[in-house]
Amino acid sequence: MKISIIGSGNVGSHLSIAFENHHHQIYEVFSRQKSKASHLASTLYQAATKTDLDFSKSKAELFILAVSDDAMIEVCAKLILPENAILAHTSGGTSLEDLQKLMLIHHDLPVKCAVFYPLMTFTAGKKLDLKDVPFCIESHDEETEQKLVGIAQELSNVVYLISSEERKALHVAAVFACNFTNHLLALAKGITDSEDLEFDLLKPLIRETFRKALATENPADVQTGPAIRGDETTINRHLDYLKEDENLVEIYEIMTESIQNI
Repeated sequence: MKISIIGSGNVGSHLSIAFENHHHQIYEVFSRQKSKASHLASTLYQAATKTDLDFSKSKAELFILAVSDDAMIEVCAKLILPENAILAHTSGGTSLEDLQKLMLIHHDLPVKCAVFYPLMTFTAGKKLDLKDVPFCIESHDEETEQKLVGIAQELSNVVYLISSEERKALHVAAVFACNFTNHLLALAKGITDSEDLEFDLLKPLIRETFRKALATENPADVQTGPAIRGDETTINRHLDYLKEDENLVEIYEIMTESIQNI
């Protein structure tokens, strides 16, 4: 399929390369920062750098909207697409209906709106095999839906038709599983650093924690620690240690209560 990419961040970059690896041609790359669009285009076969959002003369059939949720309104307000083009956003948090409303407000010609959401965290410069990455597809147009499912199945073995409400729940769950978990690890490193201890001391424990959580149907079944044991003496000792940092005390208390109430 002939594809253009709107957004040259981590998602747009990874998808562009994956599309080309499966013989889809990338026609244009747009970014609000021209240098980023030029850099991504230079890594692709024949992609052109687009400096504006007027794609009315584009030969592309599919336009991947890989911008942040906050940028989507601004981009869609200026976006001009060929008639009956497919516009698929990659957001976990924006509904299909929101995208459709934006295009109805700002676009005169009919556009087939869709969702092409890879449920994964992407890192700049790090290659990622997409075969096990879940792709969530949504469109109210059956033909568009099938086209996107077909492309997603080329990239991944895990492709689902997911509604906007279901995707919202997945995105919230992903924030807990990925972003919040990583933040807790960063807080743990802050504690070890404060005592001149090596964070590496925790890594075997972290690896085993994730191994057990991924090996069970319900991570709650393998929960360990003073909270699940009801060990109030240890909990109070920990809170006393943390008492100089109100933020850590609050997080510790909230997490402890949550574990005990689950």
